[in-house]
Amino acid sequence: MKSIFQEFKNFAVKGNMVDLAVGIVIGTAFSNILTTIVKKIVTPPLSLMTESVNLANLKYVLREGREGVEEVAVGYGELLEVSIDFLLIALTIFVVIKAMNKLKAQAEDPQNQKVVTPKDIQLLSNIEKLISEQNALLKSK
Repeated sequence: MKSIFQEFKNFAVKGNMVDLAVGIVIGTAFSNILTTIVKKIVTPPLSLMTESVNLANLKYVLREGREGVEEVAVGYGELLEVSIDFLLIALTIFVVIKAMNKLKAQAEDPQNQKVVTPKDIQLLSNIEKLISEQNALLKSK
């Protein structure tokens, strides 16, 4: 019977944990970059259009603040910033995955001479060709 430590070691050595950690670190850094782009590049022009200094400060006041009474307001500006941030991240991820899928399809196409086809795909292609030749021979008899 395997110990939990041995199972964990096998899991970590297979690369699953390392791949996950690398993805999280890169995703966090990428998110910070896009957040900065939204707050420093996209938001200022939008703020000019809405006549506000900062989108995050936009709010709908339900009750004005007075002496001893706090203001009650619905802050929707920060939601706008986070939504723009989310849309940019989603769009960027979509474009990156689309490009990766295109490159993967090219690499897996044995007819494509521009990209080196992986050995396993090449072997499967050769087997497929041999089987179709064998089937053609059997049908002609």
